[in-house]
Amino acid sequence: MFSGSIPALATPFRDGSFDESAFRKLVDWQIDNGSSGLVPCGTTGEASTLSNAEHHRVIEVCIEQAAGRVPVIAGCGSNDTRNAALHMNFAKKAGAAAGLCVAPYYNRPSQAGLIAHFSYLAENCDLPIVLYNVPGRTVTDIEDETVCELVNKYPEQIVAIKDASGDLSRVADHRMGIGRDFCQLSGNDELWLPHNAAGGRGAISVTANVAPALCAEFQEAINNNELQRARELNDRLFPLHYAMFSDASPAPAKYALSRVHDWFSPSVRLPICEASEASRKAVDEALEHAGLI
Repeated sequence: MFSGSIPALATPFRDGSFDESAFRKLVDWQIDNGSSGLVPCGTTGEASTLSNAEHHRVIEVCIEQAAGRVPVIAGCGSNDTRNAALHMNFAKKAGAAAGLCVAPYYNRPSQAGLIAHFSYLAENCDLPIVLYNVPGRTVTDIEDETVCELVNKYPEQIVAIKDASGDLSRVADHRMGIGRDFCQLSGNDELWLPHNAAGGRGAISVTANVAPALCAEFQEAINNNELQRARELNDRLFPLHYAMFSDASPAPAKYALSRVHDWFSPSVRLPICEASEASRKAVDEALEHAGLI
């Protein structure tokens, strides 16, 4: 259903508030440079610091500005099942193509709890669901058996997974347990190449925020089986993948965007702080290595 380079968009702030003008420019720039989809209100979008009203406005603006040119996968995750359903129903009405639903964080639900959580979402909104497994942030891991059970239970509703577990064997496990057509997207930029080689279809990417054209070209090379070209582009992008996490995310990504665009502020919301001096140095070096500044 989804494929290619799909940025997990940063949410720009100006004087503490959502900078709608900058966000609209970011959406246009992403589409103009080959991004095949957009994800507002994910982790990189600082969804955990947005009020529900802000969260919904960011989704709404993204869909308005994209204007059907690419699909919008709206971040709908919450550690409160009812609030996740609220986000999904809003995203559905706003015109999103799917909802990105992270495993509930902090609560540490069991696998039975995860099945109940995602089953509730699937049964209470007909917006397609992209599962998001990122145990490094949520602590809870959506285990392979749980993914397979959910997708086989709701094959029309749960259409994809963004996997940021770092375990590449899961691509094959999901293919064996669900089928080869199940849409798997990498959630780790540094594993984008091997994830696609194993059967993935692209990535929901942090790096694509600042390097959309390179990331889109990289995915195109993979799709065309141009391995040498894909490796060359991966080498250009690789330092940037790590620089994006040289400080608490998304501070480095926002700093990188501010280096590329004077209309994008590096401002973040507490408890995230702006990128440290060491992080800024790492980002600058990675941007130069990639030929972006």
